[in-house]
Amino acid sequence: MKIIAIGRNYAEHIAELNNERPSEPVVFLKPDTAVLRNNAPFYHPDFSKDIHYEVEVLLKISKEGKHIEKKFAHKYYDEIGIGIDFTARDLQQRCKEKGLPWEIAKAFNGSAPISEFKAKNAYNLNELNFSLTQNDELKQKGNTNMMLFSFDEIIAHISKYFTLKKGDVIFTGTPAGVGKINIGDKLVAYLENEKLLEVEVK
Repeated sequence: MKIIAIGRNYAEHIAELNNERPSEPVVFLKPDTAVLRNNAPFYHPDFSKDIHYEVEVLLKISKEGKHIEKKFAHKYYDEIGIGIDFTARDLQQRCKEKGLPWEIAKAFNGSAPISEFKAKNAYNLNELNFSLTQNDELKQKGNTNMMLFSFDEIIAHISKYFTLKKGDVIFTGTPAGVGKINIGDKLVAYLENEKLLEVEVK
């Protein structure tokens, strides 16, 4: 299993971090050791003082494929979920300033809490609401109609470079509202109005 993540896929999030708007999906990877399942707690590492939450809709790949055409991409996933892309913003900024890769800011242990997965046909994927609360306060609210690159465009693009295998998970980007986590926080993520993921920061 591999985790493939898309950065800068919501315009307002790009603006809040003063990033450049991409002409194609920005792709990075997380290892399987980043995954947190079953609402397991997240243990705040001591190497960062500025870890941010980023809530994202997830796609679970259902069959192997590469060089997938956009028109066929919908056939390669049957389930969706919700996840949090934890990002060590201070490490990321340091790496960016030096022109270095920033995997250490994105791919560290526990940086990818994921929910259970749901059948995609239960949702309108083009108008899908998702959100995140921090200590019961709404912090992020997004809709897939705000994505710069659609689910099918993402799959087609990724599959040019990486063979997608059954069980792989794609993080599809975060909306505006990212922010710092603190020990003791309780993060809850929703698809539509259904709570699918809960993470306590320890």
